[in-house]
Amino acid sequence: MNKICVVTATRAEFGLLFRVMKRIEEDPGLALCLVVTGTHLSAAYGNTIEEIEESGLSIAEKIEILEEDRTRAGKYGDSEGIGSTSEGGDRCSEGSDSESVKICQSMARAYRLFGAMYARQKPDMLVVLGDRYELLPICSSALQFQIPIAHISGGEVTTGALDDIYRHCITKMSHLHFPGCAAYRRRIIQLGENPQRVFDYGDVGIENIMSMDFLTKEALEKALAFPLGDSYACVTFHPPTMEGANAIPQIQDLLEALEAFEDMKFIITKANADAGGREINAMIDAYTARHENWKCFYSLGIQRYLSALKYCDMVIGNSSSGIVEAPCFHIPTVNIGSRQNGRLQAESIINCAPKKTAIISAIQQAKSQEFRQTAACATNPYGNGDTSRRIVEEIKNYLKAPDFQKAFYDVAWQEPPCGTV
Repeated sequence: MNKICVVTATRAEFGLLFRVMKRIEEDPGLALCLVVTGTHLSAAYGNTIEEIEESGLSIAEKIEILEEDRTRAGKYGDSEGIGSTSEGGDRCSEGSDSESVKICQSMARAYRLFGAMYARQKPDMLVVLGDRYELLPICSSALQFQIPIAHISGGEVTTGALDDIYRHCITKMSHLHFPGCAAYRRRIIQLGENPQRVFDYGDVGIENIMSMDFLTKEALEKALAFPLGDSYACVTFHPPTMEGANAIPQIQDLLEALEAFEDMKFIITKANADAGGREINAMIDAYTARHENWKCFYSLGIQRYLSALKYCDMVIGNSSSGIVEAPCFHIPTVNIGSRQNGRLQAESIINCAPKKTAIISAIQQAKSQEFRQTAACATNPYGNGDTSRRIVEEIKNYLKAPDFQKAFYDVAWQEPPCGTV
C-alpha cells in the first residue's frame, strides 16, 4: 500500500483537494496521510480545522507554522518543542516586526517541522495544490527525502501576486502535473517538464461544482443566518502582493463602492494570510458592522460557498474563484485590480481598476440585462469534471515504477533577437 501525503494550508485549497483526498482514502491500494497546517490552525483566520474534522477525513498530523501563532507552539504536533518565543532570538522586536518578516519565519518553521514529519510518516508521494508561499518549504523539504511531488493547478499566470513566482518554483520541484486546462499544460512543458508527466484533466474546482449537492436558497439563508433577498453578491478580496502597501486603499475603495448599492446584500469572505490580509480583514469587520445588508465570514466551507455562488447575482473581488468557478454558474464576475492578471478568462469576467468609481461602474455593468445575457452564454475554459479520479489513477500508475530523476525537456523554439521577449 502506498502512502500519499496531502497537505492543506488554507480554506480554499482544502475544498479543491477534497475529492482527490476522498478518492485516495477510499482506494484499497492507497493510504491517505492528511497533514493540516497554515491558516487552518489559526484563530485569526477562523480555525477552519473544524471544517476538515467535520468532513470525516482522518487527519494524520496538525503542524502549526504561522509566526503570529507561535505563542501556542506545541499545540499541533510540534514534537520537537520548536517555536518558543525566545528561541534563538529570531523574533523581530514589537516595534519593527512586519508581516513579510513573519512570513519568512513561518517558512523557516515549516522547513523544520515538515522535515520531521516526513521522517516520521515516510510517505511515497506528496500532493499539493496551487501557489502559496508555505508550499515552497513543504515541497523543497520533501525533495530532501526523495519524495516525489504531484502538483495540481500549475502553469497559471497571476502577475499581480507573488504566488505567480511560487507556482513556477513548485512546478520545477514536482514530478507529476495536473494543470486546469490545455494552455496551462503547454506552459508547464515550456518550463521544461516532460509532456508524459503533464496531464490536462481540467480544474478540480469544476468537478466540485459538477458533483455538489447544493443547499436550497432557504437552507443557505438558515446556514448563514442571513436573509439574502432578491439580489446579493459574493465578495472576496485578497492582498495584491506584488503591489506592497497598496492593499489598504484598494480594499477601502472596494468597500466604499459596495456602499453605493443599498439595494443589494453582500456575503463577504475574508482575506488570506498574505501580507496585508489582517489589515484587510479589520477593515471588512469595521465596515460590515455599519451595514445590515452585509455579512462577513472567515470561511463558508465548500458546500455553503458554492451554494452561495449558485444563487448570487455576481462575484466581486480578486479571488481565483471568480475566474474559475463563477463562470460555471453563468454569472458575472467583477475582477478588481492586478491579482489575477494572466489567468485564462471566460467572457463573463469584467476587469476593472481598484478604484471606487471603476468598481461601481463594473458592478452596474454586471447588473445590466445585456451583460447578464453574456454571462449566461459564456463557456468556462477549465474543463467539465471527472478530474479527481483521473488524477488518482495517474498517481497510482506513477507509483508502480516511481522514477525520482527529472530531465529537462527542451522545447523546439526560434531564438528571439537579443533584448526582446
